[in-house]
Amino acid sequence: QLRLVESGGALVQPGGTLRLSCAASGFTVDFKAILWFRQAPGKEREGVSCSSASAMDSSTYYADSVKGRFTISRDNAKNTVYLQMSSLKPEDTAVYYCAAGGTYYSCSNFVSNSRLQTTGVDSWGQGTQVTVSS
Repeated sequence: QLRLVESGGALVQPGGTLRLSCAASGFTVDFKAILWFRQAPGKEREGVSCSSASAMDSSTYYADSVKGRFTISRDNAKNTVYLQMSSLKPEDTAVYYCAAGGTYYSCSNFVSNSRLQTTGVDSWGQGTQVTVSS
């Protein structure tokens, strides 16, 4: 059974940093693309970042809104993917979800019109709340 568990969400001041973790079980992360989405109250879910299956592809994706501030990384030994967030802004406030790609291993398969799509995702975590406020 595929399972993803996010952790690391918290209340942080503007300009602060936070690292989210996405721990996987039931599969090996290095053979799957791992994606991060976020959803703020009253807004649509937004694709934030993606890491291609490291066994086949090293490419990553970042939404323009987080490029240069967020970094996605993997620790395959721990079967965990991280989202390091810095220079946080109030508009980064949202519930953050990690997701695993299905049969597609490259982030390019999940990008359409320069945006990360949920089509092809086959499992989701429960989400972790990030609040950026002074």
